[in-house]
Amino acid sequence: MSASEANRSFSSLLRQVAQGQRFTVLSHGRPVATIAPAEEGPGSRGASRRALLARLAKQPTTGIPRDWQRVDLYD
Repeated sequence: MSASEANRSFSSLLRQVAQGQRFTVLSHGRPVATIAPAEEGPGSRGASRRALLARLAKQPTTGIPRDWQRVDLYD
């Protein structure tokens, strides 16, 4: 697709990319960019979240009863 076409329909283009499609953007008939779904690597937010939740699941609870309410934190 041409750069001007990509510019005019960018929101639609992003929706299609989110569904797994890839696009090559052309400028004057030459490929200048590829728009593709982002790959989730080890430093991604999703991977970090999963690692945090796994670590928290392994930690023991304190055993201290929760006898306070959230509003008590703002006295």
